[in-house]
Amino acid sequence: MTILALGGAAPVWAQSPPRISLRPFVEITDERFAAVQSFDATFGQSVEPFYGGGLQVTLRDRFFIDIAASRFSKTGDQVFVNNGQVFHLGLPMTATLTPIEATGGYRFHVTRRRRPVRWLIPYVGVGVGSYGYRQTSAFADPSENIETRKAGFLATAGAEFRLNPWLGLAADLQYTHVPGILGAKPSVSNAFGENDLGGFAGRIRLILGR
Repeated sequence: MTILALGGAAPVWAQSPPRISLRPFVEITDERFAAVQSFDATFGQSVEPFYGGGLQVTLRDRFFIDIAASRFSKTGDQVFVNNGQVFHLGLPMTATLTPIEATGGYRFHVTRRRRPVRWLIPYVGVGVGSYGYRQTSAFADPSENIETRKAGFLATAGAEFRLNPWLGLAADLQYTHVPGILGAKPSVSNAFGENDLGGFAGRIRLILGR
């Protein structure tokens, strides 16, 4: 009877996922900032990396909500813009961005010949975030430094690839819109008329859990 019972059991891979699953993750993001000219002038490029992690909760393997925190920090050069021409001052300036984002969405289940494809799960989501921005320079007047936090929104779409029953790799594209941090006072971003600290990003996540 024991042999028969084991022989008739479904393999772990084919078993249904739990009703509610808690899934921690780590992530790496490359974002092309909407403030292209400001980042090009200050850092020499407008595509920058973020590193972070968080927790995703799935319901019936279809609906999800996740909370993620990440960080970008880089030291560039203070510049002065006059009539669109950029002059480098040779003074270091450090910018740090720390997003905290909450996203909710839906996971699609692909079928092939009426059978579920368990290794591939496309998804879409929308959310909101709180974005902390700090800009400092050792040679700047304290009033010229910036430290603020603003709200923004995001949208994402991608797919999760199941490596095994307890490990997944997700890849997606995310758009964020974060107005009101840049361009608020005389600065490089103000000179270029750029006030959005969001942009388009490619993101990879390593997810632990079913």
